[in-house]
Amino acid sequence: MNMLFTWDTTNLCIVFRQWRVSSTLTLILSLLGVILLTAGYEFVREMSRRYETSSAEYVNKLPRKNVGDAEKRQKMVKAVLYAVQVFYSFFIMLLFMTYNGWVMLSVAVGAFVGYLAFGDSSSTKSVACH
Repeated sequence: MNMLFTWDTTNLCIVFRQWRVSSTLTLILSLLGVILLTAGYEFVREMSRRYETSSAEYVNKLPRKNVGDAEKRQKMVKAVLYAVQVFYSFFIMLLFMTYNGWVMLSVAVGAFVGYLAFGDSSSTKSVACH
């Protein structure tokens, strides 16, 4: 694996041994896949935010005696959603760490597309891995 920045796509391996670029067509399909994967991350983040908002409203409407169980379930679902986000963000980091300029640009384009499509509820964005 090349550990230096490059624009070369000759025999480019993306994350998995089986995900190898061997032609112009596989390069284009791979870059589109990276864009979709990265845009999907924004979808997961937005769904997590929406779940937090709706579950908080739901818990606030419950009688006091039922709040404890609902909060436990809510915390479990939020933990699962958080774990999915962390896993997803580290996968995107691995994509970026191919050090290939085309893949890096595709990650940025995917983040742009994902924000346009799904970034409705938050005006502040973090560039952290998760």
